[in-house]
Amino acid sequence: MIVAYDGTDFHGWQKQVHPERNYLRTVQDILEKAVVKVMREPIVLTGASRTDAGVHANGQVVAFDADKEIPPDKLILGFNSWLPDDVQVRHVDIAHSKFNPINHCTGKGYRYSLAHGCSNPLHKPLFDRRFTAFTAYALNVEKMQEAATHFLGEHDFAGFTKLNHGRKTTVRRVDQCTVQETDQWRISMDVAGAGFLWNMIRIIAGTLLEVGRGYTSPSDVPDIIASCDRKRAGKTMSAQGLSLEWVKYPADQ
Repeated sequence: MIVAYDGTDFHGWQKQVHPERNYLRTVQDILEKAVVKVMREPIVLTGASRTDAGVHANGQVVAFDADKEIPPDKLILGFNSWLPDDVQVRHVDIAHSKFNPINHCTGKGYRYSLAHGCSNPLHKPLFDRRFTAFTAYALNVEKMQEAATHFLGEHDFAGFTKLNHGRKTTVRRVDQCTVQETDQWRISMDVAGAGFLWNMIRIIAGTLLEVGRGYTSPSDVPDIIASCDRKRAGKTMSAQGLSLEWVKYPADQ
């Protein structure tokens, strides 16, 4: 399945139980319940990306195994009839029997949407405020574009994740990192690669913001990456601006 959701009112993708509460609303839990209603058998969903609380998706890929054979077009109608307004199944297809949305993924693309110059209140997001972060500062987009190129390639991104990240290695490959103006006082930062660390995209966005403010030079970015020092990178930007746009797989999956 390809699934889209407004992550604002979710505690992320993955099912979880808070120690002091019996239930936290997550996309996996809500979607799984809808799938079980339609399939009428026990179902466990696997998502390609464990998006954090507040992060959105246009192209989350989700897979499950089932005994029943129901045409994909009927599944789309059935699943969506049980889903709330902030989740939508956009595509359903039959995958290879051994398909794994995590292990077989060859690339993911994220977009960070930002409004800037918001010291003027009329520049602040209104109708799209749930999907667009904002900053009071007017940003130099050209310098941000220059800085973005330094993230390309394989690097140790230890300075661009939380200290207790839980991963065996912090080396990651970035295939795309671009900054573009999408409208007056609006910017999108697009980052793609095989996989990312916890909060990595939001910290890259925060670092590019510091460049746009003039606090950091584009030429400083390679040294910031090489330092592996979290204190030298930018702040972790808010989740509301981040969206998982797409996930890619080999053609035979």
